[in-house]
Amino acid sequence: MPMSKKFEERLFPHLPAIAREFKTPFHVYDEIGIEETGERLKNAFAGCLGFCEYFAVKALPNPAILSIMHRLGFGFDCSSKIELELAREAGATPKEIMFTSNNTTQDEFRAAQADGGCVINLDDVSLIAKVPEPFPEIICFRLNPGKERTGNSIIGEPEKAKYGITWDQLISAYRMANKRGETKFGLHTMVCSNERNYQYMVETVRMLLRATLILHQELGICLSFVNMGGGIGIPYIPGEHEEFDIEKLGQECELLFSNFAEDHNWLPKLYMESGRYMTGPHGVLVSRAINRKDIYQTHIGVDAGMPALMRPAMYNAYHHITVLDRDGKSRGTEQGTEIVNIVGSICENCDRLATDRELPKIQVGEGKGDFIVTHDTGAHGIAMGFNYNGRTRPKELLLRRNGTVELIRRAETDNDLRATLRFEPKTLTL
Repeated sequence: MPMSKKFEERLFPHLPAIAREFKTPFHVYDEIGIEETGERLKNAFAGCLGFCEYFAVKALPNPAILSIMHRLGFGFDCSSKIELELAREAGATPKEIMFTSNNTTQDEFRAAQADGGCVINLDDVSLIAKVPEPFPEIICFRLNPGKERTGNSIIGEPEKAKYGITWDQLISAYRMANKRGETKFGLHTMVCSNERNYQYMVETVRMLLRATLILHQELGICLSFVNMGGGIGIPYIPGEHEEFDIEKLGQECELLFSNFAEDHNWLPKLYMESGRYMTGPHGVLVSRAINRKDIYQTHIGVDAGMPALMRPAMYNAYHHITVLDRDGKSRGTEQGTEIVNIVGSICENCDRLATDRELPKIQVGEGKGDFIVTHDTGAHGIAMGFNYNGRTRPKELLLRRNGTVELIRRAETDNDLRATLRFEPKTLTL
């Protein structure tokens, strides 16, 4: 959701000084906001014995952020070798790391099994044979429920997705893993993205518990845990959507699990892997208006674009924007408003942070133009950046609880982009 008033109060008065020290553009994250959301999540699921959040590292893969998550007692959901390394460097133990990959190579499985291993979540039955010895202590499978669930516009229809095993493969998958010597199992699914209806997630958990019973009845397996996945959403547009009711989700999950334990005299633990919900609202992209172009439409050019925030181009996603003057004060509408596009410098027409947006009249100028604050960039912001046209990704800052601002990732440089062009020559003669 757009940044909280408290985040604004902590950041905006100091933005000119931050910009003088660090230069725009930059993402800046709010430590207090992240911690408060983490505590709220834990409190919401306090009634679910053994509940654990595995933060989706892909949402914001920065060691400083992962350190906050580890301090909150969270584990990490990883999908690549580098994410595994970041989680381990943050202090995660093997049981605090879940490796959920797809199209996985044996090299990646070996990385997952290094340093004591982790919980391995398999995406397909064909991967069972690819997992090297020794087989992991606990194996999980990702269930794709197909037409049973509708999915949503971002993740798509489950039956058309590349992820997971089908209902028809469920029994055989666990049987095959059992033949390799596995005795401890979990079950995972991920069927939505940016979902704001808590009841959708309740039905996901209900489906997982139904699958849990099927496995117990058919194979005698008592699952150690079920993982509802991530996908909990945030309202990007002010006033358009209600905030996701995490408390009601926790209450209804507690009831589902209480009834399950009463009926069957055993109980799996409940896990989730939220990323966007945890950090999305607690980050903003700060850029500066440097050019104005008046043709068929008015285009305000800023010193950031797709390399810093891909979501508007990829998903036609809305990100709220606040305009501040060079002194860090909110640009009012006293001088009127105008319909503009906020655009970057990439040679693609979709390189824009906002399209046909009504904003206060913006003052431009290199180093002295208005600040353009793009909200909700704390998840899938810098992580999805890229280097087309030889453009570089910006720095990341962290607004600490004590009021200091810390550089937690330097900006990319042209030298970084040239690094892969420096190599030992190698030629194959045919």
